Amino acid sequence: MSLKKGDCFPNVSFYRMNDGSPEKVNSVDLFNKKKIILVGVPGAFTPTCTNEHLPGYIKHFESFKSKGIQEIFFISVNDPFVMQKWGDSVDKNQLKFIADSDGEFMNSSGFMVDLSAAGLGKRLSRFSMLVDDGLIKEIFDENGPGLEKSKAEILFESI
Repeated sequence: MSLKKGDCFPNVSFYRMNDGSPEKVNSVDLFNKKKIILVGVPGAFTPTCTNEHLPGYIKHFESFKSKGIQEIFFISVNDPFVMQKWGDSVDKNQLKFIADSDGEFMNSSGFMVDLSAAGLGKRLSRFSMLVDDGLIKEIFDENGPGLEKSKAEILFESI
């Protein structure tokens, strides 16, 4: 069963880079008492994620901040080294990049797509969500790798 609007964000662990080493961090520690956006993508460096999905969040970063968003996180079932390099390649420290390396969030959220036919295995489906102090206020799940509902402009209009 997938997370939905009105649900509490699950208490799960993510990984991020800290001084050149992977660091395990809890979702509560990252998101508690904050208004954040979490954007899920099937894979770092993939064409749709890099060239079509992510640029809207960079372009509208200041507009989101003007609506009270404190941080924007991109997450994928990649390792934290890959997520850091992806972030370094496309952004200048506005967005945050975290890894669901072991699929804990993917499995608990229900946002999973099987891309084994493309050699990617099980990955997060593409989504965007607004989380305010641990409560999911908005969610736009593509139910797969498509890109129609989870664009920055659509989420921005709902805030």
